[in-house]
Amino acid sequence: MSRREDLLDRATDHVMQHGLIGLTLRPLAAAIDTSDRMLIYHFGNRDALVSAVVARCGERSSAYVDAMPGAPTVRSAVNRLWTAFGEEPLNSCLDVYVQAAASGLFGSEPYLSEARASNERWSSALAGYLVRSGAPARRVARVVTLVDSALYGFHLDLATDRPDELARGVDDLARAAQMLAD
Repeated sequence: MSRREDLLDRATDHVMQHGLIGLTLRPLAAAIDTSDRMLIYHFGNRDALVSAVVARCGERSSAYVDAMPGAPTVRSAVNRLWTAFGEEPLNSCLDVYVQAAASGLFGSEPYLSEARASNERWSSALAGYLVRSGAPARRVARVVTLVDSALYGFHLDLATDRPDELARGVDDLARAAQMLAD
Protein backbone atom coordinates (compact mmCIF):
# COMPACT_ATOMS: atom_id res chain seq x y z
CA MET A 1 0.00 0.00 0.00
CA SER A 2 1.34 3.44 -0.92
CA ARG A 3 1.88 6.14 1.66
CA ARG A 4 -1.02 8.13 0.15
CA GLU A 5 -3.37 5.15 0.43
CA ASP A 6 -2.30 4.54 4.03
CA LEU A 7 -2.93 8.19 4.92
CA LEU A 8 -6.26 8.10 3.13
CA ASP A 9 -7.36 5.01 5.04
CA ARG A 10 -6.31 6.53 8.36
CA ALA A 11 -7.97 9.85 7.53
CA THR A 12 -11.14 8.00 6.49
CA ASP A 13 -11.14 5.98 9.72
CA HIS A 14 -10.77 9.22 11.69
CA VAL A 15 -13.57 10.98 9.80
CA MET A 16 -15.85 7.96 10.18
CA GLN A 17 -15.30 8.09 13.93
CA HIS A 18 -15.30 11.86 14.48
CA GLY A 19 -17.23 13.29 11.56
CA LEU A 20 -16.53 15.57 8.65
CA ILE A 21 -18.02 18.79 10.00
CA GLY A 22 -15.30 21.15 11.21
CA LEU A 23 -12.47 18.98 9.88
CA THR A 24 -9.19 20.89 9.61
CA LEU A 25 -5.82 19.60 8.46
CA ARG A 26 -3.64 20.17 11.54
CA PRO A 27 -5.85 18.33 14.05
CA LEU A 28 -6.51 15.57 11.52
CA ALA A 29 -2.80 15.19 10.82
CA ALA A 30 -2.02 15.01 14.54
CA ALA A 31 -4.75 12.41 15.06
CA ILE A 32 -3.36 10.14 12.34
CA ASP A 33 0.32 10.64 13.26
CA THR A 34 1.45 12.73 10.34
CA SER A 35 1.81 16.42 9.52
CA ASP A 36 -0.47 18.77 7.67
CA ARG A 37 2.36 19.26 5.18
CA MET A 38 2.37 15.54 4.38
CA LEU A 39 -1.38 15.64 3.82
CA ILE A 40 -0.97 18.60 1.46
CA TYR A 41 1.92 16.84 -0.31
CA HIS A 42 -0.16 13.72 -0.93
CA PHE A 43 -3.57 15.32 -1.56
CA GLY A 44 -2.83 18.88 -2.70
CA ASN A 45 -5.30 20.64 -0.42
CA ARG A 46 -8.08 20.10 2.09
CA ASP A 47 -10.79 19.89 -0.58
CA ALA A 48 -8.98 17.11 -2.42
CA LEU A 49 -8.43 15.22 0.84
CA VAL A 50 -12.07 15.55 1.90
CA SER A 51 -13.18 14.47 -1.57
CA ALA A 52 -10.92 11.41 -1.34
CA VAL A 53 -12.25 10.58 2.14
CA VAL A 54 -15.87 10.81 0.96
CA ALA A 55 -14.96 8.62 -2.02
CA ARG A 56 -13.26 6.07 0.22
CA CYS A 57 -16.37 5.94 2.42
CA GLY A 58 -18.39 5.31 -0.72
CA GLU A 59 -16.03 2.51 -1.73
CA ARG A 60 -16.29 0.93 1.70
CA SER A 61 -20.08 1.08 1.81
CA SER A 62 -20.40 -0.29 -1.72
CA ALA A 63 -17.96 -3.11 -0.95
CA TYR A 64 -19.99 -3.98 2.14
CA VAL A 65 -23.22 -4.23 0.14
CA ASP A 66 -21.43 -6.14 -2.65
CA ALA A 67 -20.41 -8.72 -0.04
CA MET A 68 -23.90 -9.14 1.42
CA PRO A 69 -25.42 -12.48 0.46
CA GLY A 70 -28.78 -12.35 -1.24
CA ALA A 71 -31.88 -12.59 0.91
CA PRO A 72 -34.79 -14.95 0.20
CA THR A 73 -37.02 -12.08 -1.01
CA VAL A 74 -36.72 -8.42 -1.93
CA ARG A 75 -38.75 -7.57 1.15
CA SER A 76 -36.33 -9.38 3.46
CA ALA A 77 -33.41 -7.86 1.54
CA VAL A 78 -34.65 -4.33 2.26
CA ASN A 79 -35.15 -5.14 5.93
CA ARG A 80 -31.65 -6.68 6.10
CA LEU A 81 -30.21 -3.62 4.40
CA TRP A 82 -31.92 -1.42 6.97
CA THR A 83 -30.29 -3.46 9.75
CA ALA A 84 -26.93 -3.03 8.01
CA PHE A 85 -27.49 0.75 7.91
CA GLY A 86 -27.21 0.69 11.70
CA GLU A 87 -23.95 -1.29 11.69
CA GLU A 88 -20.41 -0.43 10.76
CA PRO A 89 -19.16 0.50 8.29
CA LEU A 90 -22.45 1.54 6.67
CA ASN A 91 -23.64 3.69 9.55
CA SER A 92 -20.52 5.86 9.62
CA CYS A 93 -20.11 5.91 5.84
CA LEU A 94 -23.68 7.12 5.42
CA ASP A 95 -23.14 9.73 8.12
CA VAL A 96 -20.06 11.06 6.28
CA TYR A 97 -22.01 11.21 3.03
CA VAL A 98 -24.89 13.06 4.71
CA GLN A 99 -22.46 15.48 6.41
CA ALA A 100 -20.81 16.22 3.07
CA ALA A 101 -24.19 16.79 1.44
CA ALA A 102 -25.41 18.95 4.33
CA SER A 103 -22.24 21.03 4.14
CA GLY A 104 -23.01 21.85 0.54
CA LEU A 105 -19.87 20.16 -0.66
CA PHE A 106 -21.52 18.22 -3.47
CA GLY A 107 -22.62 21.27 -5.46
CA SER A 108 -19.15 22.12 -6.75
CA GLU A 109 -15.93 20.45 -7.76
CA PRO A 110 -14.03 18.44 -6.68
CA TYR A 111 -16.94 17.04 -4.71
CA LEU A 112 -19.63 16.94 -7.38
CA SER A 113 -17.84 14.48 -9.68
CA GLU A 114 -16.83 12.26 -6.80
CA ALA A 115 -20.34 12.29 -5.36
CA ARG A 116 -21.75 11.22 -8.72
CA ALA A 117 -19.19 8.43 -9.06
CA SER A 118 -19.85 7.32 -5.50
CA ASN A 119 -23.61 7.33 -6.12
CA GLU A 120 -23.12 5.19 -9.23
CA ARG A 121 -20.99 2.65 -7.30
CA TRP A 122 -23.56 2.57 -4.48
CA SER A 123 -26.50 2.14 -6.87
CA SER A 124 -24.68 -0.65 -8.67
CA ALA A 125 -23.92 -2.44 -5.39
CA LEU A 126 -27.52 -2.02 -4.25
CA ALA A 127 -28.83 -3.31 -7.60
CA GLY A 128 -26.57 -6.35 -7.40
CA TYR A 129 -27.77 -7.10 -3.88
CA LEU A 130 -31.43 -6.78 -4.84
CA VAL A 131 -30.96 -8.98 -7.92
CA ARG A 132 -29.26 -11.60 -5.68
CA SER A 133 -32.39 -11.31 -3.54
CA GLY A 134 -34.79 -12.00 -6.39
CA ALA A 135 -35.46 -8.63 -8.03
CA PRO A 136 -35.62 -9.03 -11.80
CA ALA A 137 -32.86 -7.13 -13.59
CA ARG A 138 -35.40 -5.37 -15.81
CA ARG A 139 -37.08 -3.78 -12.76
CA VAL A 140 -34.19 -3.37 -10.35
CA ALA A 141 -33.40 0.26 -11.29
CA ARG A 142 -36.85 1.38 -10.12
CA VAL A 143 -36.52 -0.65 -6.92
CA VAL A 144 -33.07 0.85 -6.26
CA THR A 145 -34.41 4.40 -6.68
CA LEU A 146 -37.25 3.77 -4.25
CA VAL A 147 -35.22 1.88 -1.65
CA ASP A 148 -32.16 4.12 -1.76
CA SER A 149 -34.05 7.38 -1.38
CA ALA A 150 -36.35 6.08 1.32
CA LEU A 151 -33.65 4.37 3.39
CA TYR A 152 -31.56 7.55 3.38
CA GLY A 153 -34.58 9.38 4.72
CA PHE A 154 -35.15 6.74 7.39
CA HIS A 155 -31.45 6.90 8.28
CA LEU A 156 -31.73 10.62 8.86
CA ASP A 157 -34.82 10.08 10.98
CA LEU A 158 -32.83 7.94 13.44
CA ALA A 159 -32.38 11.01 15.59
CA THR A 160 -35.94 10.49 16.74
CA ASP A 161 -36.94 8.23 19.59
CA ARG A 162 -39.34 6.11 17.53
CA PRO A 163 -37.35 3.05 16.44
CA ASP A 164 -40.45 0.82 16.30
CA GLU A 165 -42.21 3.31 14.04
CA LEU A 166 -39.14 3.52 11.82
CA ALA A 167 -38.97 -0.28 11.61
CA ARG A 168 -42.64 -0.40 10.57
CA GLY A 169 -41.99 2.26 7.95
CA VAL A 170 -39.01 0.33 6.60
CA ASP A 171 -41.10 -2.84 6.38
CA ASP A 172 -43.80 -0.87 4.53
CA LEU A 173 -41.05 0.22 2.13
CA ALA A 174 -39.84 -3.37 1.88
CA ARG A 175 -43.35 -4.56 0.94
CA ALA A 176 -43.62 -1.80 -1.68
CA ALA A 177 -40.23 -2.77 -3.09
CA GLN A 178 -41.35 -6.40 -3.26
CA MET A 179 -44.51 -5.42 -5.14
CA LEU A 180 -42.46 -3.28 -7.55
CA ALA A 181 -40.11 -6.20 -8.13
CA ASP A 182 -42.92 -8.71 -8.74
